[in-house]
Amino acid sequence: CIRPIGHRTKSKTSVPMMLSRQLLVVVLSTIVVGPTTFVAGFSASTPVSTLLTQNADKIAQLKDVAKSVAPSDAPADDIFYLRYIVEDYESDTDRTEALTSTMKWRIGEGKAICDAAKEALEKATAGGPGTWDNGPIRAAAPNAATINEYITPSQIITTASRKGDLVNCIRAGQIDDVSLMSKVSVEQMTDFFIYCKEVNNMVANARSAQLDTLLKIIAVNDLSGVKLIGGDATFRNALSGSSKITTPLYPGSAGTTLLVNLPRLLSALVKLFTPLFPKKVQERIKFEQGPLKNVNDLTEALKGGVGYEKFMDEIDALVYAKK
Repeated sequence: CIRPIGHRTKSKTSVPMMLSRQLLVVVLSTIVVGPTTFVAGFSASTPVSTLLTQNADKIAQLKDVAKSVAPSDAPADDIFYLRYIVEDYESDTDRTEALTSTMKWRIGEGKAICDAAKEALEKATAGGPGTWDNGPIRAAAPNAATINEYITPSQIITTASRKGDLVNCIRAGQIDDVSLMSKVSVEQMTDFFIYCKEVNNMVANARSAQLDTLLKIIAVNDLSGVKLIGGDATFRNALSGSSKITTPLYPGSAGTTLLVNLPRLLSALVKLFTPLFPKKVQERIKFEQGPLKNVNDLTEALKGGVGYEKFMDEIDALVYAKK
């Protein structure tokens, strides 16, 4: 437990070390860990239609695996299975085991979440192609009546980059996590974040088919205002817990992770922590100052908002610019 500065304790741990440990907790709680490298022979620029044709037999085999576990609940979406094919598993056996495990979750403890997300997405897009009503999405979230009082589009949004990838932004420092977590459990909060991930992946798959590009989900974690001492640790536990659960459930979907606007006093410490992350995480994680810094409300970064074009310029530079 990190105590406030000035609290007397027998520990000889220095204040900088306490802050360093707390920073590590904050950073790790926002990172989704897992392989995202394409298998040799695949390219992120290869059209989805081409990938589906080239891998039709493998997709059919994976569909059979899914149906053997969940005859009535196996996804019909070919792109759902394509993501397992482009994922860099050690072997085909590992790939099959990963899908089997996912299907068991989808018909077991994750069934209510998956069913709610599917129904909400149907309502959100009921107006036809290109339409979106976010109301049903928010209303169907687990424990929505309570959580939606504290988490709004001002703190969490999902938009699309100019290249089509989804961009999920969270500004945890603006969430009253203490009050929120006094009303929900870690498990309930975790379910909320998993539901968000399920919705985002369904949208990414649908847009991948429309745009003929296998889209990823870029994570932007704005750390401005994050409490390094204080706040509610259980909220961070829900964030990290949901990441651990969803990483194997949604292969081939995670894109670049941007951790932006780290408190200036501690930004230099990032260089000490980055080598501790798995190599695959290091390859796609970036720490930056600036993006969203002048955005008071995250809705300003949505398409049509006053901060959208500048935010997209920053995404283009940080994610897509060739090195």
